[in-house]
Amino acid sequence: MSDDLRELYQEVILDHGKNPRNFHEHDGATNEARGNNPLCGDQLVIYLQLDGDRNVVNASFLGKGCAICMASASMMTDLVKGRSADEAQSMFQAFHDMCTGEGDETALAEDMEKLSVLSGVREFPTRVKCATLPWHTMVAALKGENEISTE
Repeated sequence: MSDDLRELYQEVILDHGKNPRNFHEHDGATNEARGNNPLCGDQLVIYLQLDGDRNVVNASFLGKGCAICMASASMMTDLVKGRSADEAQSMFQAFHDMCTGEGDETALAEDMEKLSVLSGVREFPTRVKCATLPWHTMVAALKGENEISTE
């Protein structure tokens, strides 16, 4: 990866980390789950509003954590809106595979390409948990589970 591209990726992560999108409690949430990464100190709550067909009508989050976790949650909540629960879980799998090195950013669907800014975490195994915690928490919320931890 070129230095210019790496710098751009860092800027996007910092922007989402400092100014997260969808950072609020959602009173209309039908599903929510708490996520915890004791290694890094990341803690968040994912709020999902599902309709009768299990489509994600709205998604938001609250919490505190490192820039990687906050950026991942910010981008994830934007991406899952309007998706079915099955699509959201498939998105999780593609993102998880990219972060763990089981897949790469070229395997991401076009509408998920912006997540490639987080692909560098695969070089730092402890940071994979930071990037994937929001996604694991979103899947837990979809399944009706109340809490998930990276431990």
